[in-house]
Amino acid sequence: MRILIVKLSSLGDIIHTLPVLVDIKKNIPHAQIHWVVEPAFASLLEMHPLVERVIVCPLRMWVKNRFDASSRSMAKSFLKTLRENAYDCVLDLQGLTKSALIARCAALNPNGQRVAMANKTDGSSYEPMTRWLSTRAIELPKRMDAVARARMICAKALGYPEPSHLDYGLISRDKETPMASAPGYPGHDSPGAKDAQVLLIHGTSRADKAWPLSHWVELTQRLQNAGYGVCVTYSGEVELEFVNALRQSVKGITLWPQKPLGELCQSMRALMGAIGVDSGVSHLAVALNLAHVQIYNFPTEWRTGPLHRPYQVSVFDTPTPSVDSVWHEWTRVAHTVRSEKC
Repeated sequence: MRILIVKLSSLGDIIHTLPVLVDIKKNIPHAQIHWVVEPAFASLLEMHPLVERVIVCPLRMWVKNRFDASSRSMAKSFLKTLRENAYDCVLDLQGLTKSALIARCAALNPNGQRVAMANKTDGSSYEPMTRWLSTRAIELPKRMDAVARARMICAKALGYPEPSHLDYGLISRDKETPMASAPGYPGHDSPGAKDAQVLLIHGTSRADKAWPLSHWVELTQRLQNAGYGVCVTYSGEVELEFVNALRQSVKGITLWPQKPLGELCQSMRALMGAIGVDSGVSHLAVALNLAHVQIYNFPTEWRTGPLHRPYQVSVFDTPTPSVDSVWHEWTRVAHTVRSEKC
């Protein structure tokens, strides 16, 4: 059985969709899964062992340069690639007109189906055109978290029971080692030990999701005083400026260079945990099974925050959570990890 997933972006949305790969392969072992995605996120899917083929779709670039001959040629090449295989099921898990059009362009086997969402769920993006471009639309409960939504669509579309166990399926293709037994698994390092590294995930595409610099400074000092090593990474000049300001205020922070997404994923495996704002990298920490505290300035943690593991929690407050509340949750998470290790 050949299945095509259409989920173009963003990083967080793609990560919330990863558990469906494990669900599908567990229930349909012979399934071959292809995935259409934007270039920025392709490296994460290329390292995922359950994705047989990644089809890159630089849609934004095509729209921006739609009158350019080379752009039109690339679009034709993409459509040719999309039609090289006939699919038994095409799953539009984005729920937007652009993803529905891409799903519509894919080749189907004679009894194949294009599946989409029949309705909007609270807090999600959805465009009704998707259901009219599909052959089957799945009715969903109005209130459900992002991970559960994708898993329910796939279960109903492919006819297997809705799963309860959560697994993002991220495995190193080099070592074929499950992430749960890799160094990043909570309990690999003793919390508070000198070599226990914590990543601060400060960057976000929306300024209103950010946490104040003064809060990061105080949190870093508390982590260092407790014996943790602190590291930061960045993407772009704005984030680098923020990192430089943080490192000027607190010494001893390890700066990671900019890395492609796949390399960042591998580097994060060695961490004891992470503390971060609502962002794609923060969601990646959850998928990598790290001890994690996620910071929310808006009451959306029920939809996109970590929900299924005791060592992964979210903190919400307005206008933003205090350092005390984040630190309280981190110490609780660390205690949970320590208890599980013992």
